[in-house]
Amino acid sequence: MSYHGGDYDVIVIGAGHAGVEAGLAAARMGASTLILTLNLDAVAYMPCNPSVGGPAKGIVVREIDALGGEMGKNIDKTHIQMRMLNTGKGPAVRALRAQADKYLYQHEMKQTIEETDNLLLCQGMVERLLIENDEVKGVITQTGAEYRAEAVVITTGTYLRGKVIIGDLAYESGPNNQQPSINLSYHLQELGFDLVRFKTGTPPRVNSQSIDYSKTEIQPGDDVPRAFSYETTKFITDQLPCWLTYTSEETHQLINDNLHRSPMYSGMIEGTGPRYCPSIEDKIVRFNDKPRHQIFLEPEGRNTKEVYVQGLSTSLPEDVQRNILKTIPGLENVRMMRSGYAIEYDAIVPTQLWPSLETKKIKGLFTAGQINGTSGYEEAAGQGVMAGINAARKAQKKDPLILDRSEAYIGVLIDDLVTKGTNEPYRLLTSRAEYRLLLRHDNADLRLTEKGYEIGLISEERFKKFLTKKAKIQEEIGRLEGTVIKVTEETQKILEKAGSTPLKDAMHAKVLLKRPEILYRHIAEIVPPEKALEEDVAEQVEIQVKYEGYITKQLEQVQRLKKMENKKLPEDLDYHAISGLAMEARQKLSEVRPLSVAQASRVSGVNPSDVSVLLVYLEQGRLKRVQ
Repeated sequence: MSYHGGDYDVIVIGAGHAGVEAGLAAARMGASTLILTLNLDAVAYMPCNPSVGGPAKGIVVREIDALGGEMGKNIDKTHIQMRMLNTGKGPAVRALRAQADKYLYQHEMKQTIEETDNLLLCQGMVERLLIENDEVKGVITQTGAEYRAEAVVITTGTYLRGKVIIGDLAYESGPNNQQPSINLSYHLQELGFDLVRFKTGTPPRVNSQSIDYSKTEIQPGDDVPRAFSYETTKFITDQLPCWLTYTSEETHQLINDNLHRSPMYSGMIEGTGPRYCPSIEDKIVRFNDKPRHQIFLEPEGRNTKEVYVQGLSTSLPEDVQRNILKTIPGLENVRMMRSGYAIEYDAIVPTQLWPSLETKKIKGLFTAGQINGTSGYEEAAGQGVMAGINAARKAQKKDPLILDRSEAYIGVLIDDLVTKGTNEPYRLLTSRAEYRLLLRHDNADLRLTEKGYEIGLISEERFKKFLTKKAKIQEEIGRLEGTVIKVTEETQKILEKAGSTPLKDAMHAKVLLKRPEILYRHIAEIVPPEKALEEDVAEQVEIQVKYEGYITKQLEQVQRLKKMENKKLPEDLDYHAISGLAMEARQKLSEVRPLSVAQASRVSGVNPSDVSVLLVYLEQGRLKRVQ
């Protein structure tokens, strides 16, 4: 027996990393929002590695923050360690990574949701969607509650028909023995959505008191205060270290001897696993020439003895896992607290989505996170904030916000998914971005804050601070352009100390800063500004001046691409009516339905000759719509 549970602008199904961002974004934009989740005690839960950030992913967290999302603020309040990675490399690949206190992270996020206006967090299992004339109208829960809404966002993570596998044991379950969502998966199939079966996994957790840390290498956090959010002003200084150890020959032998008991090799696991986060069994088989693999021992929080054994993801039987652990230096007498496992789940084929993350089949229905075939908390949160924004804008009868590939890693992520699809859990990498010198950790605010402000997620106060920072950067670059550094004894001393060649003639400060070994602080010492610059402003001045030539080249490439992006294609274009297109191109373009010629050129199976045909038809106005 069903009953009316309430009316909302937006309903979000799931409260993982995608769901919380979607719910918060929609509510903060003024949409009355309901988040329905299976378990209120698992909001923003980290079933795998309790960490946030890393290469590409850390930049996504900064982008979420620049748009007005929550992940960056939450990890800044709850981390136990923070490090900047790739500091010896160029700015395009630098990224922040934080080890989280997983329980505090959940607690803080749940509290933030509960204190947000226009937002209700409620426990309930959604089993069906209310659909009228191919348009979503709400949801129905297991208990018969009917909630109506203008837009619905599905963020079910790995819970859709979740199945946990350990050795030859398999049972229906979400992560960490949570309740799975079964009926919603079948309902999506009934509605005509194509689903795929993916797999991910997690390593064992061990008791820190049983680890011999003297046989491992300490991995401390940075001494310098770090933060993901541009709004963070309080920094955590009492950090906890992680520890590094390695597998041994004995480890590898034990795994090889038990491969027949691995569900990955016995055929018990059907789902496709993540290429860039393989299980230890997979690593041993694929990289059998390597004598050892890194294992990081990462505390799960300040008030728990559980340690996450990163690098040892496995679905081998529990007895084998215990024996494997004891072959690793420092873990000879370790006590296992939780076994590793694999989990299979259903995901939607993401080419069924528009770039707004709205489904093509049902208006007002959005999907975000691992249901779209991605892996990782950050990829999920990035999609979540965009789905929440666009669901709210749908309810408010506004056009969607779509980030392109030159604006954000989030844009790269979503474009890859909806244009190319994925046949394995998708992980964001810096190599996936053509314009990675433009998409840096340090400039996420310069790229996206204005957009966040325009859609109502960035406060007036924060936006004013941002404009002040932007003006200071330009002002200082202008000052360096117009300032001549003369040949003096003091200048030559500073250059010598910096390991640079002495000046023969006077030189503009901006030209001198282009020398690889010269930093902005050297220039400020020679020709000090009227008032010392904030660290983030000085960093921008240095990067923008040093990489000016490369940045200009990438911006020129972006402008050329924009011409193709501006050549719009109708949603309902009949590709089968375009003679000259290859059969594969007709099929793929009909499936993806790209919104521009540029997007069409990125569709797998579409060749340059097909793009030329599209351009000719477009210029001649001969494009026919599907009847």
